[in-house]
Amino acid sequence: QVQLVESGGGLMQAGGSLRLSCAASGRTFSSNAMGWFRKAPGKEREFVATIGWSGGTTYYAASVKGRFTISRDNAKNTVFLQMNGLKPEDTANYYCAARVSGVGSLREYDYAYWGQGTQVTVSS
Repeated sequence: QVQLVESGGGLMQAGGSLRLSCAASGRTFSSNAMGWFRKAPGKEREFVATIGWSGGTTYYAASVKGRFTISRDNAKNTVFLQMNGLKPEDTANYYCAARVSGVGSLREYDYAYWGQGTQVTVSS
């Protein structure tokens, strides 16, 4: 099993920046694709970003494109989500997820392993 632990969430004013981290341990391989999802109060969980663990290919939700950047450090088995230009609508619990496949995906059901989440709150 792959174990994932998110960190870096917190409270930020609109226009500010935060960087989330996701540390992977256990039965993990550099070929695992990774994703970030978020769930706001009263809303469905939604896709944010994904990255191919080996290839570095990235995809973003339209709502965050140009503001958020997903990246990885293979030597440390860690995935990051750099969030710039934060908006109140970015307020949500952010989850890191891992696929068995090395190809990124926008679908929740393609991810086998999930972290517990880290809260991001953006005030106006």
